[in-house]
Amino acid sequence: MPVLTKFRVLPVVAISALFAFALTGCNPKVTRTSADEVTDLSGNWNDTDSRLVSEEMIQDVLSRKWLSQFNRKHGKTPVVIVGTVKNLSHEHINTRTFINDLEKELINSGEVEFVASAGERDELRQERKEQDLHSREDTRKAMGQEIGADFMLKGSINTIVDAVKGEQARFYQIDLTLIDLESNRKVWVGQKKIKKKIEKGGIRF
Repeated sequence: MPVLTKFRVLPVVAISALFAFALTGCNPKVTRTSADEVTDLSGNWNDTDSRLVSEEMIQDVLSRKWLSQFNRKHGKTPVVIVGTVKNLSHEHINTRTFINDLEKELINSGEVEFVASAGERDELRQERKEQDLHSREDTRKAMGQEIGADFMLKGSINTIVDAVKGEQARFYQIDLTLIDLESNRKVWVGQKKIKKKIEKGGIRF
């Protein structure tokens, strides 16, 4: 092979090798972990916060006097529905997953009965209408047989951020309120606070 051709080939080989190395470096490394493992990569609200807060706050609401008072007065288990949990924080928080965690803790406690949310009810009502038209009479589910909730659980998530010279402190405050649907009386107010310190190098401002 002529010397000139060799010098032309070498840069092409070098560029190809560099390109292949760059592609390899772009491939993410994925490590599977337990869903219960605590992970805090960015300092943002995450699945761990949602799970721990819901567990603690539902334990608290079910330990208060309103529950035993309702049982004695009505002789039955109260029916609860989860309403809106507003995200009033500075970051995007998927409140639906938090609401799902609250619902799971309430249902699994066995202390209350639980009914479908407003969005879920619309779908169920439509299904009953379809059954009324298309299903066998002995399998149809009748309209007007829904169970009304006694209480609604509502809340909000707020944050305060304090940052200086590449360090940041994030303060989360989660407020939940249980409201008697008949009287609008608040029977329980719960609050959970989380504080995270994020040091330089692990955050972008």
